[in-house]
Amino acid sequence: QMELEALRSIYEGDVCFRELSPVSFQYRIGESGDPKAFLIEVSWPETYPQTAPVISMDAFFNNTISSAIKQSILDKLMVEVEANLGTAMTYTLFEYAKDNKEVFMENQPVNTVTSVSNSIAIGTPDVPASKKKDKKEQLSKTQKRKLADKTDNKGELPRGWNWVDVIK
Repeated sequence: QMELEALRSIYEGDVCFRELSPVSFQYRIGESGDPKAFLIEVSWPETYPQTAPVISMDAFFNNTISSAIKQSILDKLMVEVEANLGTAMTYTLFEYAKDNKEVFMENQPVNTVTSVSNSIAIGTPDVPASKKKDKKEQLSKTQKRKLADKTDNKGELPRGWNWVDVIK
């Protein structure tokens, strides 16, 4: 109960931390756009902290990570669990994972959506800009007249044209 309150107060306002239930928590290691970010889920069994918590990386967020890397991360976290057995360790596990994120993910290949789109763009032939013709928007006489009425002699809208009138 005390560890639950401590976790809630420590991670209050942290977008990476999520409490799934009073005995189950998720923490995202890394920024959401980071290709080496991963999600750890920790669940407490009835006899926690005398027994090890259940650590999982089966979240959909981790689908891009290879199973060998996931297993490597879980093995390293279990070593940390063994060292802290008998004490409240959820915060320690999350901080350990944050501190060692680069070591955990060093063998993870970086495959992002942007790199895929770049390779597609490289394969398409580039058309020279001189061959492209930009069409200029054609305005009717009435449209030109209305535009001229709204703007000053430089073609700029008058100051305050988009202000909202306050009605008493």
